[in-house]
Amino acid sequence: MTQSKTQSTRAYRRVAAAVDAVCAIAADADATTLDQVVDAVAAERGRPIEITDADLGPGVCGQRRYYPAKDIIVLASALPSRDHTLAHELGHIVFDHEGAPATEVTLEVSDDLIAYMLSQRAHQTALEDGENDQAEWEAETFAAMLMTRLRVFNSRGAGVSVLRFDEALG
Repeated sequence: MTQSKTQSTRAYRRVAAAVDAVCAIAADADATTLDQVVDAVAAERGRPIEITDADLGPGVCGQRRYYPAKDIIVLASALPSRDHTLAHELGHIVFDHEGAPATEVTLEVSDDLIAYMLSQRAHQTALEDGENDQAEWEAETFAAMLMTRLRVFNSRGAGVSVLRFDEALG
């Protein structure tokens, strides 16, 4: 097996294991909706996760904002797929992906500072695209897998009993 394929397999297994862990937490908390799953993950971590809506920039569907005592998931108003975006942002939290602390992204800045930061960001993106791409891939794959699991067990009857059955099967 090539190194690239081995890394890809490991990355996929890592995401699948995270989804399994989140589903186990959901089952223990009798959580059957995505919002309940987010609450269950917050309780398991001992760190609140708040969900709020806001007008975000063009093309931005959601953000994870990190504060010293809590995380906030901000979803763009009028999303076509709120749950998928929420699951994606939850993936960033589950994998503890780095992000900018909220105090750094909410400061009022001048036009010159914005231009400088954009040029620095372009440079940084060119240097670190691999790491950022990996984080986005993990969050997106996590969201797709979690949403599939939630749809399956909610369509097969009582969600928690299906989760327990799926756990037993491995």
